[in-house]
Amino acid sequence: MAEIAASTVMKLRSMSGQGMMDCKKALEETNGDLEKAMELLRKKGMATMAKRAERDTKEGKVVCALDANGKIVAMATLCCETDFVANSEDFKALAAIVGDYAMGCKSDTGAQDLMDTLVGGKKLAERITDLVSKTGEKTQICDYERYALKGAGLIAYYVHFNNKVGTMLEIETSNDAVGESVRTIATEIGMHIAAMKPVGLNPEGIDPAVIAKEREIAAEQVKNKPANIIEKIVDGKIKKFYEDNCLISQPFVKDNTRTVEQVLNDAAKKAGGTAKIKRFVRVEIG
Repeated sequence: MAEIAASTVMKLRSMSGQGMMDCKKALEETNGDLEKAMELLRKKGMATMAKRAERDTKEGKVVCALDANGKIVAMATLCCETDFVANSEDFKALAAIVGDYAMGCKSDTGAQDLMDTLVGGKKLAERITDLVSKTGEKTQICDYERYALKGAGLIAYYVHFNNKVGTMLEIETSNDAVGESVRTIATEIGMHIAAMKPVGLNPEGIDPAVIAKEREIAAEQVKNKPANIIEKIVDGKIKKFYEDNCLISQPFVKDNTRTVEQVLNDAAKKAGGTAKIKRFVRVEIG
């Protein structure tokens, strides 16, 4: 076997970000061919991913990115197995560029579409594989959503201090000035979503299967009541379920005397206009 020059090892290390010994070993196995050595290192990461496919990825970071004027905001979760890797410099470096991929993605939703996005000649999936070959841990994008504002209003976002919970919401307003006026309260609603975990925006936004299950549970709880009042009791319980789980009807976490919808309406009215929440998303790692 030909002696591998130190300069070649250093070049592969620069290209791959891998450790010196891993680079030297890969070069030795490929007779000093840089491209084949790079491919070998990537295959190592892919093999690790396959081996650890059933592992849970309960650590990581929520990544939020926005364009220069704030009209497009994206949120994704980059997940791994342990807090040790999540806090490593390599993981942080990858998290720092996930936003670039989110802005370049052709889709507004879907983790796989984000993984397949090409930036700088390399797919995000490839960069993740490169990281896996270093850390030996399963790493993946678990969530991805991107909102693009098309009319008057704003997109608010919030990432909790632990970087494991993030929210994003789009608010429509009667004009852009109102949008700027309600920005602070919109961010606070984002914090509310993080804390209170609403199931949907309004009753129409909740999966009918969820409501059917809640009706079944409620009916079981009162099955010994007279038949003529069971339906009324169940309807009352479903109404309470909506109040507790629909964002617009939840008591606002910073002022439980008003609902989220009332808080937003009051803020917009003070600004001389109207506002309503169009949609929201909440992501959480773990």
